[in-house]
Amino acid sequence: MKKIVLLSPAHPLRGGIAAFTERFAMELQKGGYEVIIYSFSLQYPGFLFPGTTQFSSDPAPPGLNIRTCVNSINPFNWLKIGLELRRLRPDLIVPRYWLPFMGPCLGSILRLARGNGHTKVVSIADNVLPHEKRPGDRIFTRWFVNACDAFVVMSQSVMDDLRQFTQKPAACIPHPIYDNYGEKSPREAALAQLGLPSAMRYLLFFGFIRDYKGLDLLLQAMADERIRRMNLKLIVAGEYYGNREKYEAQISSLGIGNQLVMRTDYIPNDAVRHYFGAADLVVQPYRTATQSGISQIAYHFENPMVVTDVGGLPEIVPHGKAGYVVPVDPTAIADAIVDFFENDRAAAFSEGVAEGKKRFSWAAMVEGVLKLAVRQLAVGS
Repeated sequence: MKKIVLLSPAHPLRGGIAAFTERFAMELQKGGYEVIIYSFSLQYPGFLFPGTTQFSSDPAPPGLNIRTCVNSINPFNWLKIGLELRRLRPDLIVPRYWLPFMGPCLGSILRLARGNGHTKVVSIADNVLPHEKRPGDRIFTRWFVNACDAFVVMSQSVMDDLRQFTQKPAACIPHPIYDNYGEKSPREAALAQLGLPSAMRYLLFFGFIRDYKGLDLLLQAMADERIRRMNLKLIVAGEYYGNREKYEAQISSLGIGNQLVMRTDYIPNDAVRHYFGAADLVVQPYRTATQSGISQIAYHFENPMVVTDVGGLPEIVPHGKAGYVVPVDPTAIADAIVDFFENDRAAAFSEGVAEGKKRFSWAAMVEGVLKLAVRQLAVGS
């Protein structure tokens, strides 16, 4: 097996999936594989993208062959790309599946590509069923799933969803750490870069603000009288994906504006290390989850975490070692925050995070995908 196509978002598109794809491609190239990324010229129509822009201003990652050519809503484009991949005859196509909306596009391209009788398909599935449900989810997902030979998922909850659609070979491999954001900024340097006073301690909510991520629960926790009395601020770092007015109204009604640092523009890659350098504790108060790339950024920078007991998050953050796993409840979130600071857990939990991140290697992800691919090539021979 020599030639591999990744069918997935990549630069100039932004976000965690694009970052994952680029890092995964680098790891494959390190192993001697020829890698081509087929990314999207049109990823989402406007009604599916509530942010300001889908494109990053960060420079392109060096050394990657990225073809920006897939249109998610144009069937003529699907035909063109599918036939192009059929002629290219890669040994393996690795599509990324995260949203049923992509099912018709990806499933159609893959059916055409596999028509050469040679190419195998191993999908990396972030989600099989989405956090925010829409009509057609199951039909679109089934169309995609039936076009694949095997799957890698990154949490047991996604494996359970997958098994509603297929019994094809699948492996559960944890999301690797995001080690492509550079070294962690020392605390004082990070705070200076962000213009924040060093006398305070800081919580961090990081990433796109979507309702399922539970920022409203964390805002309620910040109104807890115990937290109000602490020398503590919450940094909210990430762009609103809808409902800005709802959160602003909640902040006003709770009277917690002076406890918050709102950085709700898109955070460029070169600034990520400053936010995690400033943070004492990363909080992910999700209402639903599969796995989270934010946890893997926190692991890279060795930040302790508070996560809620949903989806695959408890698999990633062992309670009492790398942080806290708590119920989806503002009081429980506040209890964990208070315990962390009042009992000075930072050193012990940081040590637990440093030890735990050894589980999450890119080499393991590459090995898992290739093992499934080799198995499918053997079946087809």
